[in-house]
Amino acid sequence: MSTSLSSAPPFVGIDVGKDRLQVHVRPQGLSFQEANDEPGIQALVARLAGLAPALIVLEATGGYQNSLVGALAVAGLPTAVVNPRQARRFAEATGRLAKTDALDAGVLAHFAEAVRPQPRPLPNAATQELAALLGRRQQLLQMRIAEQQRLATASGAVRQGIRKHLEFLERHLQKLEDDLDQTIRRSPVWRAKDDLLQSVPGIGPQVSRTLLAELPELGQLPCRRLAALVGLAPFSRESGRWRGQRRIYGGRAHVRAALYQAALVAARFNAPLARSYQGLLARGKAKKVALVALARRLLSILNALLRDRCPWDEKRVVPT
Repeated sequence: MSTSLSSAPPFVGIDVGKDRLQVHVRPQGLSFQEANDEPGIQALVARLAGLAPALIVLEATGGYQNSLVGALAVAGLPTAVVNPRQARRFAEATGRLAKTDALDAGVLAHFAEAVRPQPRPLPNAATQELAALLGRRQQLLQMRIAEQQRLATASGAVRQGIRKHLEFLERHLQKLEDDLDQTIRRSPVWRAKDDLLQSVPGIGPQVSRTLLAELPELGQLPCRRLAALVGLAPFSRESGRWRGQRRIYGGRAHVRAALYQAALVAARFNAPLARSYQGLLARGKAKKVALVALARRLLSILNALLRDRCPWDEKRVVPT
């Protein structure tokens, strides 16, 4: 006997704002709001638990979603946090060009039903702490760059103030580096993974920390899936007889940037990968294309090291 629409598990979209949570339940068409605070979140979780949804989808909104995602995870409700760009393009593809909180919640519920994004487990407290420290480090680095640029044209008291601010930023960055190192060293598991990752020439502390915080799947998934997660998997662009250049797209930008920087270093100081890089250039590949290929190969090597719990060994690298 087929299941009726009314008894099928619903799909829920939540538009997260600083103050309000706009909710839409599909296919029932139910819409309601809760405050984005502790009482509102608890009331929302209790209400959703009673609905037993097949999937809840919300967007990453600069951290305003963190408390809600944590509460949903504790309640055991299947939740996927998606890139806002994905949801917006889905809305445009379905002809929904207007944008309000209520409409966005409806789009997210439809996205949940049609696309079925994979729920991703909430990072544990240690991983969240590491990610927060890395995020703060990135903010301070951006502030330092901005102040250094201002210093070049500043004069008098303004120049003196900028120098003092730069000194403060340097001290704060050094403290953050110590905090990051201690956070990793407190965990035997992370310490072992960090040692394995940094055994590869080209992988330094920052790349290792980024991978530990933002790519917990490393060592657990096939390399093809990891490359897609990171955004290093090239996508075909074809139509009829036309064959466009394959391009990488999407994924976890911070991880991809870290691996690209590691590839730049490995292309000079990691002998087997440097040979691979030179071989790609000799075959006519553009430098950026060769570096992306090197970053993807580096990801494959790191995945194998964590999977096998084996440190870097140059002799084990298969030439390409």
